[in-house]
Amino acid sequence: MNKPIALTCGEPAGIGAEITAKAWAALRDQFSFFWLGDPSHLPVDLPISLIDHPDQANAVMQNSLPVLAQDFGDALTLGQANPAHAKGVITSITKAVSFVQSGAARAVCTNPINKKALKDGAQFAFPGHTEFLAYLGDVDQVVMMLASDQLRVVPATIHIPLMDVPKALTAELLEHVIRITNAGMIRDFGVSRPRLAIAGINPHAGEGGTMGQEDDAVIAPVIERLKREGMHLTGPLPADTMFHAAARANYDAAICMYHDQALIPIKTLDFDRGVNVTLGLPFIRTSPDHGTAFDIAGKGVANPSSLIEALKLADTMAQARGL
Repeated sequence: MNKPIALTCGEPAGIGAEITAKAWAALRDQFSFFWLGDPSHLPVDLPISLIDHPDQANAVMQNSLPVLAQDFGDALTLGQANPAHAKGVITSITKAVSFVQSGAARAVCTNPINKKALKDGAQFAFPGHTEFLAYLGDVDQVVMMLASDQLRVVPATIHIPLMDVPKALTAELLEHVIRITNAGMIRDFGVSRPRLAIAGINPHAGEGGTMGQEDDAVIAPVIERLKREGMHLTGPLPADTMFHAAARANYDAAICMYHDQALIPIKTLDFDRGVNVTLGLPFIRTSPDHGTAFDIAGKGVANPSSLIEALKLADTMAQARGL
């Protein structure tokens, strides 16, 4: 069996432990992963095996969840983040990355975190998971992809106000996003010559400048330059005609210009099974595409589908890399 995937605990007061238990039950016969966190946070009826190193995970995976234990100390109240747990959550992430970097694990999958709790409890200086992982991987720029069986999308700009998108969307940024996406599709998804569809930023992709200049002045020249290098690119395309079934059949991934332009179609098509993938890291990282869900934590109703798909995609990407 291949080396295991490292799964972080995420925010202890959220649904991470519950969906981890359900993911183990669904995947235990398919491949191996281990969980990094406090065993007392896991459901009491979940069979677990404490391990000291990832190389012990394969032997116990089918009968119990392999757990690399951390003591978080303070008591846990489901649905209420405790800043005292912040250092433990961060340690779970750093350990997972270190195991992948050393070759003891083949990918990182991260359960959702609560950024406010990390800031309050540990002065966490990063906007979120992605930026922290880029720091741990010693890279300056990464790309966020949302992936499912029906669609893969990449937003060129992410968590900024819509009014700031035109200024942020530079030719340099767009070229960087296209190059990382193209390389990621080859290395991690096994697509030898990716077909990338590039959305316009304005209605009708600007319609010749009558509905905005950015499509012709910024987006189109980048596309043409990279096409001359041999990349298979189309666009800028009107975003309102890019996501029906016939259109999706013509590309392997869509690059969009802002957050909602990318996330609305994938969440409409496959809300429960979308996976967050970070491209451009020196290691594989996937994550479920949802938050901590404090409102349903401890009620036993959390849907594990996105975490299951995130773990399966991490396994597929690792196989594509020969890991």
